[in-house]
Amino acid sequence: MQAMIDLRSDTVTRPTATMRAAMAAAEVGDDVYREDPTVRRLEERVAELTGKEAALFVPSGTMGNQIALLCHTQRGDEVIAGEGAHCAYNESGAAPAWSGVQFAFAGRGGLFTAEDVERAIKPPQYYLPRTRVVAIENTHNRAGGRVFPQRDVLAIAAVARAHGLALHLDGARIWNAAVASGRTVAELAAPFDTASVCFSKGLGAPVGSALAGSAEVVRAALRFRKMLGGGMRQAGVLAAAALHALAHHQVRLAEDHEAARAIARAMREAARSASAPHATDTSATPPASATPPASATPPASATSATPPATVAEPETNIVYVETPGIPAERLVEAARRRGVLVGAADRSAVRVVTHLDLAPAQVAPAARALAEALAEVLASPRERGGAGARA
Repeated sequence: MQAMIDLRSDTVTRPTATMRAAMAAAEVGDDVYREDPTVRRLEERVAELTGKEAALFVPSGTMGNQIALLCHTQRGDEVIAGEGAHCAYNESGAAPAWSGVQFAFAGRGGLFTAEDVERAIKPPQYYLPRTRVVAIENTHNRAGGRVFPQRDVLAIAAVARAHGLALHLDGARIWNAAVASGRTVAELAAPFDTASVCFSKGLGAPVGSALAGSAEVVRAALRFRKMLGGGMRQAGVLAAAALHALAHHQVRLAEDHEAARAIARAMREAARSASAPHATDTSATPPASATPPASATPPASATSATPPATVAEPETNIVYVETPGIPAERLVEAARRRGVLVGAADRSAVRVVTHLDLAPAQVAPAARALAEALAEVLASPRERGGAGARA
């Protein structure tokens, strides 16, 4: 029986043989006592890569983000973030539960500007929540893996500093952003007080993230990590996998980006062929969750018909496919029957994620299967339906 090609997420990868060997050979100690030498090497390496004073190894990206919010806020504070931000949308309500904060969403589709931040900041009235943090996700998952423009980051940082706000980077896929933009991780992370980076997505490690920032912030983060149950003992086994991934799996992320573009091309052609009257080039069209500002949106008279599907051009390793009026689970099931696993990102949107375990020889078969699956569902009657979303 032919194995399924799993493109639900870049978290489904398995450790390579050389990564397993590195894990088996790891020198370990008790990290709660701060005596694990491999963990300490990883933390030093992450601090170096992000350009920060220090870093702390944590079990997950969720914990990294939430510890950052605990460090920056008090109960009743407000965090400005983009629509669909992972720290607000995909972390089980952790921010209000642990930090007691609420979110104000800026911009549209996950990306926002300095002007959007200015509008979102609350006046200093005692009866209003206190705006305390601006959180930026780069790349932005629910926007289809889009890279947050660095010029906007710098402008947002200037506004935040002028208002005394902290800046947090949710950099779970910052490695992808660095490869796609041609910038270093340190350059991308420079404007931020804290940065959370993940090893178990594009880099292919089995588990783990790190929170980087000033030595003072990381000291506070160490206490919060213990408070939240994130203190681990002989964690060097996991840190060794992350160190191996940092050394060997960053540059190859470009291969994942190219695979995503190949899949998008095949699916876009299927969408064009599905309905000749709607045959419109959507190669530069972002997902609806990433719609540009209203000023850039054509008037209704200029969009007389809705395309049967929109396949956004990937900036990194995520292909975002929208099928208006067709439940996402139809496309998920059609793909599964053809040997490819993908995930529902919204009621009528599917996410396809390329990664380390997608062999080069599998790209063309996966693209063909997904194009056929999309053609099948576009030929079926449309209806209103629901589907879950995934992190």
